[in-house]
Amino acid sequence: MTPFTELSALACPLPLENVDTDRLIPARFMKESRDKGYGRFLLHDMRFDEDGTATDFVLNHPRAKGSEILVARRNFGAGSSREAAVYALVDYGFRCVIAPSFGDIFSSNSVNNGLLPAVVSEQDAERLLALLDEGPDEIHVDLERQRITAFGESFPFEIDATWKIKLLNGWDDIDLTRARHDEIEAFRNAYTAAHPWTRPE
Repeated sequence: MTPFTELSALACPLPLENVDTDRLIPARFMKESRDKGYGRFLLHDMRFDEDGTATDFVLNHPRAKGSEILVARRNFGAGSSREAAVYALVDYGFRCVIAPSFGDIFSSNSVNNGLLPAVVSEQDAERLLALLDEGPDEIHVDLERQRITAFGESFPFEIDATWKIKLLNGWDDIDLTRARHDEIEAFRNAYTAAHPWTRPE
């Protein structure tokens, strides 16, 4: 994965709470191959009418083109464990979602796909949404410092320490394990020496 350190990009406001994984990518699209990308299915039923006509939804606005940051309200990514919800966001071009809380499995899936789930306070989420009220605009996300800068204001965010390490280095779970190879090897050797019967000849 591409390491995530700092990101200055367009941020798109989504002033909704409880945006679940079925809304992020409706179940009927799950049979589609990911070869062509799942971005076209992201929030599909909010972006298009039943006849396929584009709605006035924020992602359809010309100013939203190229957005890489999404700002939403609490409980983003709740619902089922479908990883395709994260695929849809990543394939669309998003690298960071900012919200007061996330579905647990969604957060884990996000980190494993290079998407930063930045947890801010309810108050700060509302302030960011207010600053973006007129539409998408550029903000800055610094993962190392865990700060978001927007319109001259600064907001802290939280993220699990292990997830932060994975994102900063572009690591998956296997990479994270390999990074501790020497410690693992030392433990194995010491344990084998103390308990030789655990290792058959």
